Amino acid sequence: MRHRLTELWIKRRTLVVVFVLAAASAAVFGLVHYSSKAPSVPTFQVKRGEFLDALEFRGQLKAMKSVTMAAPSNAGDLQILKIATDGAQVKKGDAVVEFDPSKTEQDLKTDQSVLKSAQAEIEQARAQARLNEEVDTTAVMKAKYDVEVAKLDASKSEIVSRIEGAEAKLKVADAEQALHQAEEKLKSDTAVDQATIEDKKHASRKAEYDAQRAQTALASMTLKAPSDGTISLLSVWHNGSEGPYKAGERAWPGAAIAELPDVASLRIAARVDETERGRLAVSQPVTLQLDAIADRQFTGRIEHIGTLASSDFSSGWPIPRNFDLEIASDQGDPRLKPGMTVQITVIADRIADAITIPAQASFSKSGQTLAYVWNGSSFQERALQIERRSRDRILVSSGLKPGDLVALKDPTGKE
Repeated sequence: MRHRLTELWIKRRTLVVVFVLAAASAAVFGLVHYSSKAPSVPTFQVKRGEFLDALEFRGQLKAMKSVTMAAPSNAGDLQILKIATDGAQVKKGDAVVEFDPSKTEQDLKTDQSVLKSAQAEIEQARAQARLNEEVDTTAVMKAKYDVEVAKLDASKSEIVSRIEGAEAKLKVADAEQALHQAEEKLKSDTAVDQATIEDKKHASRKAEYDAQRAQTALASMTLKAPSDGTISLLSVWHNGSEGPYKAGERAWPGAAIAELPDVASLRIAARVDETERGRLAVSQPVTLQLDAIADRQFTGRIEHIGTLASSDFSSGWPIPRNFDLEIASDQGDPRLKPGMTVQITVIADRIADAITIPAQASFSKSGQTLAYVWNGSSFQERALQIERRSRDRILVSSGLKPGDLVALKDPTGKE
């Protein structure tokens, strides 16, 4: 009986020990599990690496040299029959814009008809002048003859009566007066005829000028590409709105319609403020990303930095004063067109073996810059010393070490 009780006690003690050990194990497991739970917000592990001090600003692609194709300035009413599409590739001599030539052809025919009429009137005036000259010359010759006859009769005054002599002298005077009038008429008619001919010549020259102008206008009814390139239709205010011309619309004389940029002169124009300008230099490399060409990244270099600040009226109020920047791309692309917007990135400095974190891993609180560092069970606030900021990265001089796990979102929910 005693032996039986001893066996029961041993079994019970063993069960108690097993239960205690199981409870202790569960407690230890729970403690370890609680202390190593995953953070509740996204995190970033701090590492050492290269810090890129980058500047970012936006610019626009512009052609420093280009040829503008405009509607004829002296062609009157201009209706567009055909026009190239914006961005079309053209060869030298290809038609870019074709205007309706019917009105100009009609004007040319009218001007040519007026020219022929004017030339005929000149010939008629010359013929009339020759006729008048012959008549007046004959009259002068007759008057001279009459003077001589009268003088001959007057020479007989010594052998005729005094009265007849006086009459003969009067006849001489009358004949000389008639001669003078005939000569004056010859001069007058000649001057009038010359003036008439000059007037007809002036009308002929005007008609010839109008005909040549109409002929030139007719030849300019088709605007042709002066060289190979990409057509860029210009935005013009017409028909109550702004935009490029279309087929069927009327253009006013001299209106700029299209532009053929010199591809070799394409540059990115941008503006930078004074703090950024001091960190840039001519020939500094840049990275270019065009919004319209998302599948390719370009590289380039700074060609020019403005020396004087100017007002940028496109940036709202207050109007900032900044500096012009000109950048050349190292690569070409047939898709490049003036007016495209460009994201420009310039690496101003590189710092090796630096501790950096994403910008969203820093938070401002009570005038301090903080990071939330995971200690295995919770996040703890830690003050940071920031040396530089660049794009989406922050260079930390103190407050973090490699391996720290920092929150990318405020774990307190007080963002």
